[in-house]
Amino acid sequence: MNPNTSIRPEAVTGPEPVAAGPARPRALERLRRVDVGTALAWLVVLVAVAWALAPGLFTSADPVTGIAADALRPPDAEYPFGTDATGRDVFTRVVYGSVHSLSGALIAVTVGLVAGTLIGAVAGAVGGLVEDVLMRVVDVLLAVPSLLLSLSVVIVLGFGTTQIAFAVGVAGVAAFARLARSEVVRVCATDYVEAAYAGGGRFLTVLWRHVLPNSLTAVAALAALQFGTAILAISTLGFLGYGAPPPTPEWGLMIAEGRDYVATSWWLTTLPGLVVVAVVSSANRISASIARWGRA
Repeated sequence: MNPNTSIRPEAVTGPEPVAAGPARPRALERLRRVDVGTALAWLVVLVAVAWALAPGLFTSADPVTGIAADALRPPDAEYPFGTDATGRDVFTRVVYGSVHSLSGALIAVTVGLVAGTLIGAVAGAVGGLVEDVLMRVVDVLLAVPSLLLSLSVVIVLGFGTTQIAFAVGVAGVAAFARLARSEVVRVCATDYVEAAYAGGGRFLTVLWRHVLPNSLTAVAALAALQFGTAILAISTLGFLGYGAPPPTPEWGLMIAEGRDYVATSWWLTTLPGLVVVAVVSSANRISASIARWGRA
């Protein structure tokens, strides 16, 4: 090789890299990360919702009136969940009981979500004395065990599914308020919120357009988690006798009615209990998937 011959940069570095194709949309990448467990959790919740919306599509039996001759029959082809002491179909009662449990959980989550998010958003956005006062109230609510707080509210309001749902919602206000406050404080410190204020944005406008939409992902994940927790709390209060009166087909009440027959008729408590566990676990799995989706 002639030493005077200059070497072009391309000969050393090689050809320029070919530009990569367009990146996959982030939504498609997120869908690929949806695992089988999350899909199964959605299926369980959707089945429970279908039970609540159209129970007649899944069973034609009467959830209140039974056949005395079929009392305490174990699970079989005719009665998948068996029958209780009065001959009522347990599966039918579980299906119709979803109306009370899911609607109660929806009321509870709505109360906690609306009240808690409002308190947390105001505290985080305004700050100062307002924040101190509101968060001290939240601290007081957190200091009281949720079941004890729910029982206290139920005693004031009276017994019934709606009353215990509202009581469970009150017990969940503090969790939503603390999370909403922390998310609002985090978002308010970002550059685009400060730019919105610098551009002449008013407080309520910036809060509504910029702060809240970017603060609600974690709150939505908590709402899904609280939905399962509310079902469990409502079932617990129903088991203790504070919910719907007999012969209403409510999940907690059904488990309480079957506890006297655990030794001889295990299906009266086990199968409704498994339904509660499945729905609550599925709601928790969905909550975790929503949280991962928000971080992606």
